[in-house]
Amino acid sequence: MEILQIVGLGIVAASFAVFLRNLRPEMALLVSLSAGMALILLAVPKISAVVSLISAYVNRTGVDPEYLSTILKIIGIAYITEFGAEICKDSGESAIASKIELGGKVIIIAMAVPIITSLIETITSIRP
Repeated sequence: MEILQIVGLGIVAASFAVFLRNLRPEMALLVSLSAGMALILLAVPKISAVVSLISAYVNRTGVDPEYLSTILKIIGIAYITEFGAEICKDSGESAIASKIELGGKVIIIAMAVPIITSLIETITSIRP
Protein backbone atom coordinates (compact mmCIF):
# COMPACT_ATOMS: atom_id res chain seq x y z
CA MET A 1 0.00 0.00 0.00
CA GLU A 2 1.43 3.30 -1.13
CA ILE A 3 0.04 5.20 1.83
CA LEU A 4 2.25 3.22 4.19
CA GLN A 5 5.30 4.21 2.15
CA ILE A 6 4.24 7.85 2.15
CA VAL A 7 3.46 7.98 5.86
CA GLY A 8 6.55 5.96 6.79
CA LEU A 9 8.85 8.21 4.78
CA GLY A 10 7.16 11.27 6.23
CA ILE A 11 7.57 10.10 9.82
CA VAL A 12 11.20 9.11 9.33
CA ALA A 13 12.01 12.41 7.61
CA ALA A 14 10.18 14.44 10.26
CA SER A 15 12.00 12.64 13.05
CA PHE A 16 15.32 13.17 11.33
CA ALA A 17 14.54 16.86 10.74
CA VAL A 18 13.57 17.38 14.39
CA PHE A 19 16.81 15.74 15.48
CA LEU A 20 18.88 17.86 13.10
CA ARG A 21 17.06 21.10 13.89
CA ASN A 22 18.95 21.42 17.19
CA LEU A 23 22.35 20.51 15.73
CA ARG A 24 22.27 21.97 12.22
CA PRO A 25 19.10 23.88 11.34
CA GLU A 26 20.13 24.36 7.70
CA MET A 27 20.41 20.60 7.26
CA ALA A 28 16.98 20.09 8.81
CA LEU A 29 15.51 22.35 6.14
CA LEU A 30 17.24 20.35 3.41
CA VAL A 31 15.90 17.10 4.86
CA SER A 32 12.42 18.60 4.92
CA LEU A 33 12.67 19.79 1.31
CA SER A 34 14.08 16.48 0.11
CA ALA A 35 11.40 14.48 1.89
CA GLY A 36 8.70 16.73 0.49
CA MET A 37 9.93 16.22 -3.04
CA ALA A 38 10.21 12.45 -2.53
CA LEU A 39 6.67 12.32 -1.17
CA ILE A 40 5.37 14.25 -4.15
CA LEU A 41 7.16 11.87 -6.51
CA LEU A 42 5.51 8.92 -4.77
CA ALA A 43 2.09 10.49 -5.34
CA VAL A 44 2.59 11.45 -9.01
CA PRO A 45 1.57 8.06 -10.49
CA LYS A 46 -1.76 8.22 -8.64
CA ILE A 47 -2.35 11.78 -9.78
CA SER A 48 -1.59 10.77 -13.36
CA ALA A 49 -4.12 7.94 -13.21
CA VAL A 50 -6.83 10.26 -11.87
CA VAL A 51 -6.14 12.88 -14.54
CA SER A 52 -6.36 10.21 -17.27
CA LEU A 53 -9.68 8.96 -15.92
CA ILE A 54 -11.16 12.44 -15.68
CA SER A 55 -9.91 13.27 -19.19
CA ALA A 56 -11.66 10.21 -20.57
CA TYR A 57 -14.94 11.27 -18.95
CA VAL A 58 -14.58 14.82 -20.26
CA ASN A 59 -13.97 13.55 -23.78
CA ARG A 60 -17.09 11.35 -23.62
CA THR A 61 -19.34 14.12 -22.32
CA GLY A 62 -18.34 16.75 -24.83
CA VAL A 63 -17.34 19.28 -22.20
CA ASP A 64 -14.73 21.75 -23.44
CA PRO A 65 -11.33 20.21 -22.56
CA GLU A 66 -10.04 23.72 -21.80
CA TYR A 67 -12.15 23.71 -18.64
CA LEU A 68 -10.52 20.51 -17.43
CA SER A 69 -7.10 21.92 -18.22
CA THR A 70 -7.85 25.06 -16.24
CA ILE A 71 -9.22 23.12 -13.28
CA LEU A 72 -6.17 20.85 -13.20
CA LYS A 73 -3.88 23.89 -13.33
CA ILE A 74 -5.80 25.44 -10.43
CA ILE A 75 -5.44 22.25 -8.40
CA GLY A 76 -1.73 22.16 -9.20
CA ILE A 77 -1.31 25.78 -8.13
CA ALA A 78 -3.12 25.03 -4.87
CA TYR A 79 -0.82 22.09 -4.09
CA ILE A 80 2.34 23.95 -5.04
CA THR A 81 1.25 26.97 -3.01
CA GLU A 82 0.54 24.84 0.04
CA PHE A 83 3.86 23.02 -0.32
CA GLY A 84 5.81 26.28 -0.57
CA ALA A 85 3.95 27.88 2.32
CA GLU A 86 4.52 24.86 4.56
CA ILE A 87 8.25 24.89 3.79
CA CYS A 88 8.36 28.57 4.75
CA LYS A 89 6.44 27.84 7.96
CA ASP A 90 8.87 25.02 8.78
CA SER A 91 11.68 27.54 8.33
CA GLY A 92 10.03 29.94 10.75
CA GLU A 93 8.99 32.38 8.02
CA SER A 94 5.23 32.49 8.54
CA ALA A 95 4.99 36.02 7.10
CA ILE A 96 6.45 34.85 3.79
CA ALA A 97 4.22 31.77 3.92
CA SER A 98 1.11 33.93 4.20
CA LYS A 99 2.25 35.99 1.19
CA ILE A 100 2.74 32.80 -0.83
CA GLU A 101 -0.77 31.71 0.13
CA LEU A 102 -2.19 35.09 -0.87
CA GLY A 103 -0.37 34.96 -4.21
CA GLY A 104 -1.71 31.47 -4.87
CA LYS A 105 -5.27 32.56 -4.08
CA VAL A 106 -5.02 35.56 -6.41
CA ILE A 107 -3.69 33.42 -9.26
CA ILE A 108 -6.40 30.80 -8.68
CA ILE A 109 -9.23 33.35 -8.78
CA ALA A 110 -7.76 34.93 -11.91
CA MET A 111 -7.57 31.55 -13.63
CA ALA A 112 -11.13 30.67 -12.55
CA VAL A 113 -12.72 33.75 -14.14
CA PRO A 114 -13.41 32.09 -17.54
CA ILE A 115 -15.05 29.10 -15.85
CA ILE A 116 -17.14 31.33 -13.59
CA THR A 117 -18.16 33.46 -16.58
CA SER A 118 -19.18 30.39 -18.57
CA LEU A 119 -21.15 29.06 -15.62
CA ILE A 120 -23.02 32.37 -15.22
CA GLU A 121 -23.77 32.47 -18.96
CA THR A 122 -25.10 28.91 -18.84
CA ILE A 123 -27.32 29.67 -15.86
CA THR A 124 -28.70 32.83 -17.44
CA SER A 125 -29.41 30.99 -20.71
CA ILE A 126 -31.39 28.30 -18.84
CA ARG A 127 -33.51 30.79 -16.89
CA PRO A 128 -36.77 31.80 -18.57
